[in-house]
Amino acid sequence: MAMWNASKGFQNSTGQDVNPDLDSERKTASFSVERLTNILDGGAKNTQIRRKVDAVLQSDPEFSRENKYFQSQNERYEGAVRRSLYLSKKIEELGWVTDGLEQKYCYRALGDDLAFSVHQVFMKSILGLGTDEQIAKWIPLAEKHYIAGTYAQTELGHGTYLRGLETMATFDTTTQEFILNTPKISAMKWWPGDLGRTATHAVVFAQLYLKGKCYGIHPFIVQIRSLHNHSPAPGVTVGDIGPKMDFAQTDNGFLLLKNVCVPKENMLARFSQVLPDGQYIKRGTDKINYLTMVVIRVAIIRSEVLTTLMKACTIAVRYAVVRRQSELKPGDPESKILDYQTQQQKLLPQLATAYAFHFGCDYLQEIFDQGYAETKQGKFDLLPELHALASGFKVIATEFSSAGVEICRKACGGHGYSLLSGLPSLYTKLVASCTYEGENTVLLLQTARFLIKCFGMAKVGQPLPSSVAYLSSTRFGKCGAQEKRDFLNPDIYTETYKQRAFRMVEDAAVKLQTLIQSGTAQHEAWNVCSVQLARAAAAHSHYIIVQTFVKALERFEKELQIQRILKHLCDLFALHGIFSNMGDFLQAGHLSGKQSNMVTESYLDLLAIIRPDAVPLVDAFDFSDGNLNSAIGSYDGHAYERLFEWAKKSPTNKQDNQTFEKYLKPLFQNALSKL
Repeated sequence: MAMWNASKGFQNSTGQDVNPDLDSERKTASFSVERLTNILDGGAKNTQIRRKVDAVLQSDPEFSRENKYFQSQNERYEGAVRRSLYLSKKIEELGWVTDGLEQKYCYRALGDDLAFSVHQVFMKSILGLGTDEQIAKWIPLAEKHYIAGTYAQTELGHGTYLRGLETMATFDTTTQEFILNTPKISAMKWWPGDLGRTATHAVVFAQLYLKGKCYGIHPFIVQIRSLHNHSPAPGVTVGDIGPKMDFAQTDNGFLLLKNVCVPKENMLARFSQVLPDGQYIKRGTDKINYLTMVVIRVAIIRSEVLTTLMKACTIAVRYAVVRRQSELKPGDPESKILDYQTQQQKLLPQLATAYAFHFGCDYLQEIFDQGYAETKQGKFDLLPELHALASGFKVIATEFSSAGVEICRKACGGHGYSLLSGLPSLYTKLVASCTYEGENTVLLLQTARFLIKCFGMAKVGQPLPSSVAYLSSTRFGKCGAQEKRDFLNPDIYTETYKQRAFRMVEDAAVKLQTLIQSGTAQHEAWNVCSVQLARAAAAHSHYIIVQTFVKALERFEKELQIQRILKHLCDLFALHGIFSNMGDFLQAGHLSGKQSNMVTESYLDLLAIIRPDAVPLVDAFDFSDGNLNSAIGSYDGHAYERLFEWAKKSPTNKQDNQTFEKYLKPLFQNALSKL
């Protein structure tokens, strides 16, 4: 096994413990892997802290994942709760600050082996939507796990469409309480994590009714279970929704409420308040209800989506250089499968996508921090742009990454189908993100509404937010590329993406306006245009990510080796997008057929250029073997040995074979006299 060192990461191999096919890849890196790791971590100090945290966790048997793939749903759940509470105690003992880097790196290392993920959302909701008094009351209790919280928004009949939620909260002026009800089966809360078996309290989103009038969705802190014996509170029916595609450790639940009384002070009231006489006071904007969702989306893109794609790339690329198959040249030894162009075309664009999303996350975080700070001051001007950016980015990140992880899995052949590879659980975990925290099609249409509004503003000369300033453009020409290498110029391909986005937004806007002017009702016109609107929003978001990656390259002008490899990855990400969506770019009229062939040639050339650095590029992600928990993706490259070693640990190899005794033995004994 390669040795882990808390200050230096994985020590350089001398070859004796590492598969030679993998070892040779590391000796030809064209850049400093350590420097790239530092960049991804946001600085060498952060890398040092992360490795220290990893070392602490790896040395503690409580956090071992050795038998994870052989555990039942109940074992996964109980283990996750036990580890989470143990981790909280350990964090406190070590003096690691709440929401500090150490805590962040704990979650990066342990990920889906922990419980209370939605408990964190419960706290973020209170911090974002609660008054100072409510924060002071509830957050200390939640931080110490004296209460366990969940975020109950999604209903059996409604998810992303908040205005359609059916849970009701009616204020009773005589008792100074809100009475909460789920009036029919479609109104029951369904899916919230930590609800099924754990939570004692929930932030419940419900339609607020005052004197018979509905004031829209508002959040309420509701106690759903007793702190004495964990039994459901009066009027509460709660339980687990059953097995899912993944997330066995998470107790997703259902919640029905029948005349459940909630004290007046339990309505989160930073932005709206109900007075004792039932008078309603509003502060800010209705869009503030999206704030918590934006907070969550920004967080999951980096911590869940990006990290999962990086892990899949690490496993698949390492396996692709230790797996040998067939001959490239007749008579030669079998070749590393990563030497085949088809394998490169599967894996290297996913690697480029991971790097693109890393820099995209930096950009989104920057915009979010600015918008969040302004919101705290009562300024909401940035919220529409922030919501549109986060929605579009969430769609692109989850769609590209879930598809990318599945490509990585299939690229590992039969062994990628084994749970022991680590890849199936990465995929089933990640594909859920296309739905939770905003269903992707709905999010694209929300982004599209922002784009159509801004397109209309541009037509009358109004100033636009920075991310959509290009919609004010009046002149678009043909692509100026003369030869294939011109498509390695970021100005060329960024302009190509900009034009596609502009044309698709313009086409959808013109069609929408034409239908409305011809007498079609606005809602009907929107539905008729919705496919084009969604595609335009995706094109816009794709453009933003390409543009962001290009701008990030400027930071490394004094580090030529780092800039060179990142430039190759940026080029590959951009050209892969054009290659995979060629029809869009040709239809926009910017590219000619001849230029589309140039794109293809430059794209395929990049595969061979990046291929020698593939292993160093995934090594820069710096996942320990414990983080990856993959038999075929370990640092030492001993995939076959580890697969066999892990398979022998399967409980099925140690259990009595009752099936043989019951069903097979009577049949097999018939052969004894004949053989």
